[in-house]
Amino acid sequence: MEREQQKVAVGTVLALRYTFGAFFLYGAYHKITQGWLSSPVMREHFVQRLSEIDPESFSAAYLRHFAIPYYRPVAWVLTIGQVIVAVSMLLGIAVRPSALIALFLLSNITAGSFTNATMPPFFVVSFLLLATPSGHWLGLDKHLHERYPELVWFK
Repeated sequence: MEREQQKVAVGTVLALRYTFGAFFLYGAYHKITQGWLSSPVMREHFVQRLSEIDPESFSAAYLRHFAIPYYRPVAWVLTIGQVIVAVSMLLGIAVRPSALIALFLLSNITAGSFTNATMPPFFVVSFLLLATPSGHWLGLDKHLHERYPELVWFK
């Protein structure tokens, strides 16, 4: 019975990892195909959100002093980060470091007050992927760790 529960737990974590990767892939795909890297679209989103939130909040300060003035580098970092997380999760390579990248991206998205019902589960999945060796269960991490045991990327 315990073995069956283990299989279910591993399968659940892997399903979450692949779903997580697919969401990040879609996010990057959307930004790239909609021209967010070469246009002021992201700035427009930030300005719109700033008009909707408490002007004295942390999120308003974050948008005013960081996200809006640096919208173009923010767009690039977000998109490249999403690509890295997506590829990592889908291939099972450097899953734990990529879960940290995901936490960084999610924290910045939340700081800008871009939250919805999916944010808490995304944070939970990020921590779950940090805590489990899912890249060893199914992915390239196990093989790369055996070949390069001193590198923390593949643990």
